[in-house]
Amino acid sequence: MIPFLDLHKINSRFEQDFKQRFDEFLDSGYYILGNQLSAFESEFATYCGVKYCVGVGNGLDALRLILEGYKLMGRIKPGDEVLVAANTFIATILAIKQAGLTPVLVEADKDSYNFDLDALSRAIGPKTKAIMPVHLYGELSPMEALKQITETRQLLIIEDAAQAHGASDDKAGKAGNLGDAAGFSFYPTKNLGALGDGGAITTNDDALAGMVRKLRNYGTSSKYINEVAGFNSRLDEVQAAFLRTKLPLLDADNDKRRTIANRYLKEISNRKIGLPRYNGGNDHVFHLFVVRVKDRIAFMEYLKDHNIGCLIHYPVAPHKQQALSEFRELSFPVSEQLHQEVVSIPMSPVLTEEEVSKVVEVLNGY
Repeated sequence: MIPFLDLHKINSRFEQDFKQRFDEFLDSGYYILGNQLSAFESEFATYCGVKYCVGVGNGLDALRLILEGYKLMGRIKPGDEVLVAANTFIATILAIKQAGLTPVLVEADKDSYNFDLDALSRAIGPKTKAIMPVHLYGELSPMEALKQITETRQLLIIEDAAQAHGASDDKAGKAGNLGDAAGFSFYPTKNLGALGDGGAITTNDDALAGMVRKLRNYGTSSKYINEVAGFNSRLDEVQAAFLRTKLPLLDADNDKRRTIANRYLKEISNRKIGLPRYNGGNDHVFHLFVVRVKDRIAFMEYLKDHNIGCLIHYPVAPHKQQALSEFRELSFPVSEQLHQEVVSIPMSPVLTEEEVSKVVEVLNGY
């Protein structure tokens, strides 16, 4: 059996280092907002090329706290609109709603799976104050085009970089440093994954960094001094220690993902299977390798019969979810088609050459 994702194999590479980090954590006596978190924040900020990284509880909180911070700074106000891709994971939309803002869903491009830029331009209205591009599946959104669309309107650009750790534009820099702020997730399945939940905010905005540091810890500026009504959302000290261990290998792991993706793109030749578009650059880190098929149920049963793991990211479009019933009457034909056809096949830095060959052989035999 070739699993969709073997987290044990991914993390077993770091087992001895994890144990050493845990011993250091245990010996320190600091379990919340300690030295491991401070060190990781500094290291991840340097990695992303930004001034600030603020560790928080998870990726959803990262996006929400950015928005809450901008509200307190007067950049946005309750009810303002935030444009977001209609085919994203529901967490992106929940962050906007939970911050008291209005999500405006924008149709996807059928080839890139990112924003349809024409639809995005049409969606900008007088109440639009921010755009939240999602680097879906690990591919950067078209950030330069987004900046051209927004530059005369003074809109905030907030990256949902939950799937794009290390993705980079050769001219503009890495994910996390391509907008006004970015939210990351360190959920275990991510390219840089913790051994539990975790997230981070990156930004070059001094005021925002200071505000979200307060917000993550009950709104405190110093112990028991609460300046704003905040939250409890702090990246755990032990998870920060584990992330520090894994960060130095992230670029090499992303290179391995791209190598596997290039094999898939070159060697899978079944006309029944639609392959993703890829320009060969570093702007894609293949958090997921997503193919498209018309009869998804039959395809997944075939993979199961041949011992190939797979998952669907994501089976139901957000506007069709009961939790977002206010969007149920909207129509996004491209997004709906994507959600009906996409299947994620095995992709990880620990896949062997033989396993990749087997996946290719099975898919070509479908």
